[in-house]
Amino acid sequence: MIRSIKSFDIKDKNILIRVDFNVPLNDQGHIEDNFRIKSAIPTIKFCLEAGASVVLMSHLGRPGGEVDSDLSLIPIGEELAGILEMPIKFSHDPISEDAHDTSLGLKPGEVHLLENLRFNEGEEANDYDFSSKLAKHGQIFINDAFGTAHRSHASNVGVPAQFKHKGIGLLVDREIQYLSATIKRPKRPLVLILGGAKIGSKLGLIESFLDTADSIIIGGGMAFTFLKAKGFNIGKSLLDESMVSTAARIMNTARQKEIQLLLPTDVMCGNNLDADEPIGPFSIHDMPSDLMGLDIGPETIESFSTVCTQGGTAVWNGPMGLFEINGFGTGTMRIAEALETLVENEGTAIVGGGDSAAAVKKYGLSESMSHVSTGGGASLELLSGKSLPALQILE
Repeated sequence: MIRSIKSFDIKDKNILIRVDFNVPLNDQGHIEDNFRIKSAIPTIKFCLEAGASVVLMSHLGRPGGEVDSDLSLIPIGEELAGILEMPIKFSHDPISEDAHDTSLGLKPGEVHLLENLRFNEGEEANDYDFSSKLAKHGQIFINDAFGTAHRSHASNVGVPAQFKHKGIGLLVDREIQYLSATIKRPKRPLVLILGGAKIGSKLGLIESFLDTADSIIIGGGMAFTFLKAKGFNIGKSLLDESMVSTAARIMNTARQKEIQLLLPTDVMCGNNLDADEPIGPFSIHDMPSDLMGLDIGPETIESFSTVCTQGGTAVWNGPMGLFEINGFGTGTMRIAEALETLVENEGTAIVGGGDSAAAVKKYGLSESMSHVSTGGGASLELLSGKSLPALQILE
C-alpha cells in the first residue's frame, strides 16, 4: 500500500520531494505557464507548516546529460520563491558535497532546490551511484511528480529504493484518486472523449474503456482514420493508414458491447495546417477532396455536447481540432463548456494532461473541471490500467 505524506511524522525531518517543474519557457527563458509549479505548492506548504524542511528535485527539458544554461532551474526557483513569498536555497550541482551540506544544514521551514537532474546522465540511466548521492538529501522520500511517474529514472525509482520511509505527495494522491479510483467506480453514464492527432498513443486507453464506458466520443485528427474506415471521403485530412483496420475493429467491438461511439457528422475545413480561416461546415458525406478537416462542425458540437452534459463521469484526452489557431478552436472550447455544465450538474469531469489541459486553461475553464491532470503520458497510462514505475517502487 502506498503511503501518503499525511501518514508520516515529518516534524524536524528533511523531506526529499521529487517534483515536476518541467514547465514551458519562452525564448527569453521566462516561464510561460506555472501550472505545474503551483500544483506542487500544497505538498510543499504541508511539509513546511508541519515543521519540516524540504529538498526539491526536478528535471527540465531534455539536456541529454549535459549542462545547458537555457534549461537551468534558476528561473523556476525564482518563481517558486515568489509564490511561497520566502527565499529558497539553490545548488548548482545536486550531488556535490556543498549541496549535501546545504540540505544537512536546513532548518525547519526552509526550502532547498537542486539544479536540473538531467544535467547528469545518471538521471535517465537510473544510475545507482547518482541515486545514492541524491538519496543523501533527505530522511523521507516523497514523490509528487505525476508527470514523470511513467519514467524509470533515478529520481523516480533509484532514489526511493534506498529509503525505508517513502510515499506520495498531495498532488500524486489526487491524481490517483481521479485517474484510478474514480474511474473504477464512476458515476454513470461514463463518457470517454478523445481527440488529438494519433490513435496509436491512445490505443491502450480506448481498449480499457471498451470494457467500462457507456459512450465514446472521437474528434480531432484521429476521427478521420475512423471515418476512412467507414468508407467516407476525408479529403486531405489527417490519416493514419496503418490504423484504419484497428479503427474498424474498435467500432465493431463498441457495437457488439452496445457502447455508443460517436464520430463527427460535420467538419470545419482549411486548405492546410497553416489555414487561419475556417471553410464550411461540410457534412462528412460531402467533404471536398481538396480540403482538410481541422475542427468539428456545429451539428457535431451539438451532439457531442449533449452526451457530455448528460453524463455522470467524463474523461477527456485530446482537443477536437487545431485549437491553437483561434479559427479552429470552437469545437474544443464548446466541449470544455459542456464539461463545465456537467460539473455544475454534480457530475465529474476529468481532463488528461497535455493539450487538453492547455485547452481548458486557454478558455479559462481549468477551475471549472473536477480535475486537470499534470501528466500527459502518465495520465494516459494510468487511465489505461497500466502500472507506473514511480508508484510501483513505493508500494
